[in-house]
Amino acid sequence: MASPTPTEAAPPALVPAGTATENLPYFDSVITAALSADPNAAGRSYIDALVAAGFDKTKMEVTADATTKGEPADSIQFSVNVTGGCLIGQHGPSTGGYHSVVAPLLATGTCLVGATRQIDW
Repeated sequence: MASPTPTEAAPPALVPAGTATENLPYFDSVITAALSADPNAAGRSYIDALVAAGFDKTKMEVTADATTKGEPADSIQFSVNVTGGCLIGQHGPSTGGYHSVVAPLLATGTCLVGATRQIDW
């Protein structure tokens, strides 16, 4: 593979010991690719894509795909704790597309507020 020319940017890559801010471009590229493959991706799809890209599954959280009434969730949130910071993504019909943010780790040691789905696969 040729090295990027001075006018080309290198594709985003995982920075294993990097901060959440340093890893946000890679996180976004992974999720954007997952959504290109399946625009209606569910929570497991996001987690599986992030694991395949090298993120640590034990540091992830994801919200439910359905409401307590069994209806599809208006949005799904997913996160990765990266060296004490959080990469948080959100996608669903009510969000107007995919969005992401870097946020501080909560006092609970988690990234997402409220109940999350057990990642047991």
